[in-house]
Amino acid sequence: MTKLHHSFKAGALALVAAAPLAVATPAIAQEYPDPAQTLDWTIAFGPGGGNDIMARTIVDILNTYDLYPGDISIENRAGGSGAVGWGYLFGQSGSGYGISTTSGSFVTTPLQADTPWQPADFTPVALLATDDLVLVVNGSSDIQNIDQFIEFAQSNPITIAGTGTVNVDFIVPTLFAQAAGFEFEYVSFNSMADQTTALLSQSVDAMVGNPGEILGLIDSGDLRALVYSGASTPAALDGVPTMGDVGHDIGVSMPRGLILPPDAPAEAQAFWIETMQRVVETPEWAAYIENNTLTPTVLYGDEFRTFLTRTANGFEEVLRSLGAIQ
Repeated sequence: MTKLHHSFKAGALALVAAAPLAVATPAIAQEYPDPAQTLDWTIAFGPGGGNDIMARTIVDILNTYDLYPGDISIENRAGGSGAVGWGYLFGQSGSGYGISTTSGSFVTTPLQADTPWQPADFTPVALLATDDLVLVVNGSSDIQNIDQFIEFAQSNPITIAGTGTVNVDFIVPTLFAQAAGFEFEYVSFNSMADQTTALLSQSVDAMVGNPGEILGLIDSGDLRALVYSGASTPAALDGVPTMGDVGHDIGVSMPRGLILPPDAPAEAQAFWIETMQRVVETPEWAAYIENNTLTPTVLYGDEFRTFLTRTANGFEEVLRSLGAIQ
């Protein structure tokens, strides 16, 4: 395989023949990436979730195709709906050797928590996909379909679990509940594994999750899928209606992308944009998109920054209208 190898040179050496003291020393930019530098990859959530799966898929592709010449250290830094992990990356300002994947919480967490960073502070690499959520109940539940769920929820107190607090996992069921005319208590977990355990043990009544994270449990019958928040149902959830199909389309998706620390060197951003252009063309990435029921939505650099800003503004408007933030 061919290594991506970028060299960014400074301008030509300016020589002044009159005297040696007048010779200007050229500013030669560091070669990026430096194979001696370990890439510090932060996953802002626990193992097993959508963010974790995407990050590890990208790293596997980088290693398979020898797209990064140095070592990659990947670590889960969970907590505070992503605030801990992205705060760690924020603290690496100016570095080209810190990197992280994003999710809906990257946009929503700063809206409801006193984080020192905003999405626009980071150096954008690429939006790689968007995904949507499926509402599920325990496979042993008497509720067989979304109509029965709505009818039950309209007359009984229910709990719905999600990963994180005021984020997409909260926004999706809240908007759906408003449209369908029921109320619920949202129960927040730090990881998909924890909330799945809670649902399987019947500690909560339902949960929302990325289909790719729980398809195995749906296929086995341990969980029952009721409704999908996307515009069209993926093949893996054949037979499950969309929220639009039952008259309650909410139009909210989760952006999944890649970022560098604030003020990362231009050559680092350029390298990663070019590298991700290669990653998304691999069969492994196509399989990841299909297996995790994602929508391939690719934007690079400033276009990704614009997308994040637009999404943040839209989420803020929704959360304020719900009274979730002041």
